[in-house]
Amino acid sequence: MTKFLACAAASPATFAAEKTITLAVKNMHCADCPFIVKKSLEGVPGVAKVTVSYKDKTAIVTYDDNKADVQGLTAATTNAGYPSAPKS
Repeated sequence: MTKFLACAAASPATFAAEKTITLAVKNMHCADCPFIVKKSLEGVPGVAKVTVSYKDKTAIVTYDDNKADVQGLTAATTNAGYPSAPKS
């Protein structure tokens, strides 16, 4: 039993955490743009939820940091034609 608990405690999934980040997104000029940005982010493995605001030019992304990272999120939007960066 002790070995099982030690292995479970050391599992990488144990250290995974759900994180939320707000990205500032460029090039959103029409009502269809947020849909494209949302779909590009939803295609990143580990992304759980995406909310895109055309008005604020932002995307709020909730993701599993064991499967996705900020670089992957910004690359997804950039590859779709909408460069993004963490909003400061």
